[in-house]
Amino acid sequence: MPQNAYVPPADGGVWQPAVDGFDREKLARAVAFAEEHESKWQRDIRAQLEAGNFEPPPYNAIIGPTAPRGGPAGLILHHGRLAARWGDTRRVDMTFSVAKSYLAILAGLAVADGLIPDLDAPVRQLVDDGGFDGAHNGAITWRHLLQQTSEWEGELFGKSEMIDRNRSLARQPAAGAGRKGEARPLQAPGRYWEYNDVRVNRLSLALLRRFGRALPEVFADRIMRPIGASSDWRWHGYSTSMVDVGGARIESVSGGGHWGGGVFIHAEDQARIGLLMLREGRWNTTQLLPASWIAEQTTPCPLNPEYGLLWWLNTNRSYAPSASAEAYFAIGAGGNVTWIDPTHDIVAVLRWIDAAVLDDWIGLVMAAVGGASVGSK
Repeated sequence: MPQNAYVPPADGGVWQPAVDGFDREKLARAVAFAEEHESKWQRDIRAQLEAGNFEPPPYNAIIGPTAPRGGPAGLILHHGRLAARWGDTRRVDMTFSVAKSYLAILAGLAVADGLIPDLDAPVRQLVDDGGFDGAHNGAITWRHLLQQTSEWEGELFGKSEMIDRNRSLARQPAAGAGRKGEARPLQAPGRYWEYNDVRVNRLSLALLRRFGRALPEVFADRIMRPIGASSDWRWHGYSTSMVDVGGARIESVSGGGHWGGGVFIHAEDQARIGLLMLREGRWNTTQLLPASWIAEQTTPCPLNPEYGLLWWLNTNRSYAPSASAEAYFAIGAGGNVTWIDPTHDIVAVLRWIDAAVLDDWIGLVMAAVGGASVGSK
């Protein structure tokens, strides 16, 4: 990465436009495609969740804040500069599981600070709150939680991890044979990959214990303010997720909006986070995250090569064939996507696109790039 790689001015400044590297007519087609292929989710997010989008009653009970969503929106950065923008990119909306990737960033800060000296050490060595007692949970490492291979067993904030057992994703290589929410034999930690929001929330609480302060405060101080983000974003937990930390009552935030809560943010702030990842943790002259952590996040999980540490990967171009094999993604339900492509120096944020056409859209952008990754940096 060039030492003088462009980053935008702080919020309120003018984002420099990209002046080359794209066929403008083809890029316009990609923008139109995103606008025409809106998410099938209702605009009323609460109604969407209450309709049993994730699970039926009573397991779908909402315990965190929600907000109605906006329409399709997004932006594309090339060499950090603004190549395209559509919709209201300043509208603050829920992001669902994009928050998981932001938890991975916080984990990287904890590693850099020495709060987590070894990802492969049992969490119980550093977090003694009852959540990692016993032989099974006691064997869980930080890496297991970050790769979604922990098989953590229990209840947290009124939600049992059983709710997400047998959760079947199109990209879940080891989906259980039963229906979602049904019991299945647990495997040893590190032996089974399963996408499970309760277990991610257990990671979030463990990180809170290590930092000793609210995770949104850490994220603001260490990431968002240094990259010039707005103050419009917010990160929520649940009505049930207040915990005692050092004598203070602090809200443990969620890694998604499954039952409400999670990160509420606009596309421009998300693009800044994506650009920080693309720049290998560096913003201007400051290394906010170790470059080694970016590499760690994007190393494939042996049980699911399309997954790293809470980031989706494009290993062997299997996730999105139209993108480069080095591309990776923060993905949230309802069509919330941050696409980072180091090969072409692209960051794109999509809000409320139909997830079924994501690769088609990427193909249109790649056609507009036309193989050219040159231009002013």
